[in-house]
Amino acid sequence: MSEKRLGFIGAGNMATAIINGILKNKAKPANMISVFDLDGEKLSAMKEKGVDTVSTGIELTEKSDIIVLAVKPQNYEEVLSEIKSAVHQDKVFVTIAAGISIEYVQRQLGKNCPMVRVMPNTPLLLGKGATAVCRSENISEEDFSEIYDMFALSGEAVVLPESQMNEIISVNGSSPAYVYLFAKAMVDYAVSVGIDGDVALKLVCKTFEGSAEMLRSSGDSPETLIQKVSSKGGTTIEALKILNERNVPDAIKEAMAACTKRAEELGK
Repeated sequence: MSEKRLGFIGAGNMATAIINGILKNKAKPANMISVFDLDGEKLSAMKEKGVDTVSTGIELTEKSDIIVLAVKPQNYEEVLSEIKSAVHQDKVFVTIAAGISIEYVQRQLGKNCPMVRVMPNTPLLLGKGATAVCRSENISEEDFSEIYDMFALSGEAVVLPESQMNEIISVNGSSPAYVYLFAKAMVDYAVSVGIDGDVALKLVCKTFEGSAEMLRSSGDSPETLIQKVSSKGGTTIEALKILNERNVPDAIKEAMAACTKRAEELGK
């Protein structure tokens, strides 16, 4: 990575995951990263990593070249208003909040700053993230590459046009919750028939892990993999009959559409 200073406004789970990935991979020394958060405990945790901590958003903005806005969508207006006076045209901004557009941040700052809009997900905390990124037209290749690598260091990262950034939230940003819901139902069933919950969870997790690898590496489509598991007259096909009768695939699509709708409501 470059010698540019990296700053984070917000030190929650996502900021922590990004910073941990950078430090673990030795992409940038801790003293080249600054963090501001209203929570003193979070700042203390960052200080223990050797990260520079500051007392205001303005101070963070003044000393950083690339600023990651790692706060909730509802807090963006307040944060951008606070730091506006410290922003000049060469500052690079990264937004990681659902629905927050490049145009909104630039408009609130009153500057056409170079920007990257990002939709990560929580497995980033384990270095297994799935992240979508898009860029403003005026960002340099060097700056975009550095920001892209920040997320690629902790999983998979893909580049999309901004026109798809609300829709992608349902695919990677919110989707871990769908997986957890499915896992909970599977474990609950196992417990109901007398199987130890911890044992069932181990098997479910390994099944998800192996199934993901099959999707990634087998060369088969999801439809083909379903067919390969579903022997005629066997057990799997009976389970799939119920899922299809209950319109589970359609329910998933409706849920994803609702996710996108909410992103558009949050969108600015």
